Amino acid sequence: MTKLPIFLLIATSFFFAQHTEIKRPRIFGVAHVAFYVSDLNKARAFYKDFLGFDEPFALKRDDGSDRIAFIKINDQQYVELFAEPPRNEDRLNHVAIYTDDAAAMRDYLASKGIRVPEKVSKGRTGNLNFTINDPDGHQLEIVQYEPDSWTAHAKSKFMPASHVSTHLMHAGFLVKSLDAAMKFYRDILGFNEFWRGSASGDELSWVNMRVPDGNDYVEFMLYKDSPTNEQRGVKNHICLETPDVQKTVANLETRLARKTYPREIRVQTGKNRKRQANLFDPDGTRIELMEPNTVDGKPVASSNAPPPR
Repeated sequence: MTKLPIFLLIATSFFFAQHTEIKRPRIFGVAHVAFYVSDLNKARAFYKDFLGFDEPFALKRDDGSDRIAFIKINDQQYVELFAEPPRNEDRLNHVAIYTDDAAAMRDYLASKGIRVPEKVSKGRTGNLNFTINDPDGHQLEIVQYEPDSWTAHAKSKFMPASHVSTHLMHAGFLVKSLDAAMKFYRDILGFNEFWRGSASGDELSWVNMRVPDGNDYVEFMLYKDSPTNEQRGVKNHICLETPDVQKTVANLETRLARKTYPREIRVQTGKNRKRQANLFDPDGTRIELMEPNTVDGKPVASSNAPPPR
């Protein structure tokens, strides 16, 4: 058998290493969305007493005070409440998606030129995770659920009958450049676009992008002029799925905590032809309740309006 020169073997190995594409691990859904809150007790009352969710655990500071409260939507999805001042004008702290191989995802993203940490670490709740930035500066956390984590220990627990939803359908956040967001979420992360909508008909307002290996999605909230703090609270939001918004709102109206909620709750039909109702936490962050299907069961065509310029 003819032996190849050692330099040729090294060169050949280097060539294949350089040209072997790293495969993207699977992305199953939105793991959690985290918001800054100015008063943790008031925020807890909104999510727990009014919306009916439970809080399996919290992370504490060194002085014993609660820093992060974890509101459970289902076994894979949470809302995290950060009791600290915002980094910037946004109440949105970060969005998290979950995978089955965080280390491989780190390597994949690095191969695509995304700035990643040197290694994947285990968080205080026991799950593997790391954080990257999207083109708009939003922090995107990658999570791998571990069998010995707090999340796993809370499985099939902390799901009271009072909760208004068992599914965080989507996370919405501000996007300035649609092209840049598409290159990141579609071309690199593999999200799939399935609908575009316009509030005015003249300019694109929303683009919905589904995770590649699940049903959850993110909603690009497009803008041209810098939004006000109030507008940021509306744009950066979560959507909770409910089978019948009218019944859910009627139930909310009967709750004792309704007396502490100062806003009117209106059921309306959106541009996507789905019934919905908007609630707002004590800091003005929007919580959208939405039915999974259109009012007549028929799909709504995507808007052809151009994105904001």
